[in-house]
Amino acid sequence: MRDKYRQNVTRHKGWAQRVMVIAAKSGFIRPRDLTAKGIPLVYLSRMVHQGLLEKLGRGLYRLPAAEISENHTFAELAKRAPRAIICLLSALRFHGLTTQAPHEVWLAIGGKQRQPRITDRKLRIVRFSGAAMQHGIQEHVIEGVKVKVYSPAKTVADCFKCRVKVGQEVAIEALRDCLQARKATPAELWEAAKVCRVAGIMRPYLEALL
Repeated sequence: MRDKYRQNVTRHKGWAQRVMVIAAKSGFIRPRDLTAKGIPLVYLSRMVHQGLLEKLGRGLYRLPAAEISENHTFAELAKRAPRAIICLLSALRFHGLTTQAPHEVWLAIGGKQRQPRITDRKLRIVRFSGAAMQHGIQEHVIEGVKVKVYSPAKTVADCFKCRVKVGQEVAIEALRDCLQARKATPAELWEAAKVCRVAGIMRPYLEALL
């Protein structure tokens, strides 16, 4: 009996350690990460109860001592909605092209893509399709998580495309700041404008700033 008990204790400790390794490596952990490794899902609730993991939201956990960056929410959402792309005001903030701190996270998804079922975060969903969806996607690693963010040039073009939502002044300011900070070249901005079909709208502002 004692030998069997010791074996069970050793096995339980081993599984808990593996969960912590996965969480440390990827920044966050989800139930499917355990399933892929053959680890019983009950360990998530056990480790939360023991203070070894922290539950952030539905199906999302991390180590309590994990370092939190200013872009923590982006990393969290990238785990929960991996196909979504940080866009518009949130992308401007990420690239340092605005001093505003939007209270919502702006996410781009495909025209026919199912909207993320996330209710504990304020989201602003924008739908793109075709080249406008795929152009200018960058991957940045935040807290060990790969996060998709539109490039500065694509973000500026998107602001002109969605100027009714974000405001014309925001779009013009983003263009000016992007050029001044050399976050994108005029050629990159022009290419993004053509992809987003706002070349005619952006042209006079771009020419005035060059």
